[in-house]
Amino acid sequence: MHRLLLGALLLLAGCEQQPAPLYLPQGDNYPETLSEWGMLQRADGFIAPVAEALPYDLNTPLFTDYAHKLRTVWMPADTAASYGEAHFDYPVGTVLSKTFYYTKDAQGRLLLNERDDRDPQRGLELARVQLIETRILLKQQEGWVALPYVWDEQQQEAHLEWAGDSRELSLLNAEGKTQAVAYQVPDANQCAGCHEETAGQGVNPLGPKARHLNKDFAYADGMHNQLQHWQQQGRLQGVPAELQGVPQNALWPTPRAGESLEKQARSYLDANCSHCHNPKGPGRTSGLLLDPATAIGISYGLCKQPVAAGKGSGDRLVDIHPGQPDKSVLLFRVESVDPSIMMPELGRSAMHAEGVDVLQRWVASLQGDC
Repeated sequence: MHRLLLGALLLLAGCEQQPAPLYLPQGDNYPETLSEWGMLQRADGFIAPVAEALPYDLNTPLFTDYAHKLRTVWMPADTAASYGEAHFDYPVGTVLSKTFYYTKDAQGRLLLNERDDRDPQRGLELARVQLIETRILLKQQEGWVALPYVWDEQQQEAHLEWAGDSRELSLLNAEGKTQAVAYQVPDANQCAGCHEETAGQGVNPLGPKARHLNKDFAYADGMHNQLQHWQQQGRLQGVPAELQGVPQNALWPTPRAGESLEKQARSYLDANCSHCHNPKGPGRTSGLLLDPATAIGISYGLCKQPVAAGKGSGDRLVDIHPGQPDKSVLLFRVESVDPSIMMPELGRSAMHAEGVDVLQRWVASLQGDC
């Protein structure tokens, strides 16, 4: 209790001193407040990762109702993750945090945009953002644990909410129009369910993988490739000497020069769908595999009849119909906001217009017929 109160008071005060990052290799005495983890610090109107926690970003991120994300990774002193092309092996005690937020205008209205307002030197300016939730992934001796924390209305503290939460939000777009969002903070079981990339094998990190992290990132001391920076900081061992052979998803929302429409679409499906739709994932029973290793063909949905017909198919006959997005089940489901139809099943209440546009243009470009 003393540690809980101390952590909360320090976060409220915005003092530079705070508890050291929490090492919790076993047990279920999880902190009731986010400040007890010691991963973020408040100072001079900003919130940012502590020095011991590395911020990171993804090439193509998962869409979550247009929320921005401040991501961090912390590992116990004198430990490092081991590189692997598909997954990293993280040391026991590793803590991954992901803080979801929206930017605000001068009138305090939440903005619908895909611009990151993080200051590399100081972090997020609290007057310009609305913090919604922070998700913690903790690696313990018996595996990963997912914990959802919800920020209070005063923006002073986030509290552990096993049952999740919901927020009715209104987002203002660049044209001055508003879009309602029924934002859902997932409960702990939903967190675990989405992170079960291999059916029956428990929780695993989805974002911090080689193909997602292989990009430049604005650190306090300048731009660096994240994989190389992690290695230089002693947090990742075994990174290939040459990055040319390391997989790399397309950069979102503005692709790099030379990144094809196909790469953009497949990177989007990878980030938003392949955690379930892969050869070992919960979605494998659908026969639709959207991981990067699956070639474009029937397993990737090309002219494949859906396993579960009916409402979820929209009366469309195949998952991906070359040249005709309006005849493709995949587009029907990513465009829908009906909880009984939409894909992904969790994490959004709005359609991602920009993501749908990429998928529509890609499917329209495919040659052939079914």
